[in-house]
Amino acid sequence: MSLLLAVFRKELLDSIRDKRSLLSLLLFPLIGPVLMSVALTQAVEQQAPVESLKLPVAGAQNAPGLIAFIQSRDIEVVPPPGDIHGAIRDQDVDLVLVIPDDYGQRFRTARTAIVEIVCDQSRPDTQSSVRRVRGVVEAHAQAVGALRILARGIDPSVAQPVTVTEVDLSTPKKRAAIFLNLIPMFVLLAAFMGGMHTATDSTAGERERGSLEPLLISPISRRRLVLGKWLAAVVFSGASATLTLACTLLALGQVPVERFGMSLSLAPGEIAVVLVAVLPLSLFVCAAQMLVASFARSFKEAQTYMSLMVLLPMVPGLVFTLQPIKTAGWMMLVPLLGQQALLMNVIRGEPVTWAAYWVTALSACLAALICIDVTAALFRRERIIFGR
Repeated sequence: MSLLLAVFRKELLDSIRDKRSLLSLLLFPLIGPVLMSVALTQAVEQQAPVESLKLPVAGAQNAPGLIAFIQSRDIEVVPPPGDIHGAIRDQDVDLVLVIPDDYGQRFRTARTAIVEIVCDQSRPDTQSSVRRVRGVVEAHAQAVGALRILARGIDPSVAQPVTVTEVDLSTPKKRAAIFLNLIPMFVLLAAFMGGMHTATDSTAGERERGSLEPLLISPISRRRLVLGKWLAAVVFSGASATLTLACTLLALGQVPVERFGMSLSLAPGEIAVVLVAVLPLSLFVCAAQMLVASFARSFKEAQTYMSLMVLLPMVPGLVFTLQPIKTAGWMMLVPLLGQQALLMNVIRGEPVTWAAYWVTALSACLAALICIDVTAALFRRERIIFGR
């Protein structure tokens, strides 16, 4: 046991002194959540209704009733630019409402009058304004249509035999699921990246530098040697996951989603549960990374393998986000998939049994032990030790 701890301290100190290991621990947790918060804030701001809107209208004199209705909805009507298309292309205005000259004639003869909303659909920042103007024009059309039907002695409700109403059973936290879905993927990705450099450097890196052979001739079993290296990588992986979770929650707290009746906050108990679900995965992740890196002939080749492994936590995250799947019991037996399913249930506020936590943790530990034993067996092979 003392030799195992000695290997663990040696690898841990080497990783702490290595700037690349510290960067892999700190870079993603600090930069990733900040970038995500900025992107989500911009997305929320673009979806938010525009409080004060100035609407350029061409041909306002052709539809005084429509203009009065628009102004009653807190929209200021202003003169249009001389070159409408050019002004929109140059982003001088967001949109222009164009009322043709025959609007009044068609309106008086009870024919469909056409108005145009000239805009640039490729600009996300204008979509909220476009939706607001379209909604106001459509509301005016519905009001006029109802009055026309009523003037003919017909109840306007006859034209609408069925009315659909929605009963929303979602909670503020579930409504924010589109944002909260990013938390599991970020935390799992951090678990992969945090200990990646330590796991790679302690296997392929040491073999390339020639420092692995002295360790192998020391009076310590191959399995304990691998365990010592593995524990050092687990420390970095777990620390990265914990730091990423904290930074992500702080970053998401700055996203103004309350105006949409959403909640991005997690209670301290839920945060602890997230860590309980994720940290056992660090055991398997680091063991798998060491196993894969043992097959690499150089540190650079091992980094290539690791970059491919980083894609693994993104796959279930994208699947659960784009195609929501109901959690099944067999998922808990699959490392990474089980953690993803658990986190999604916790974040959405759905009940999770402690048996599910135990199953996911035990499956991750079992997979980690298998990888450790295989890596220890590889360290007995001359081709693996000398990279030939």
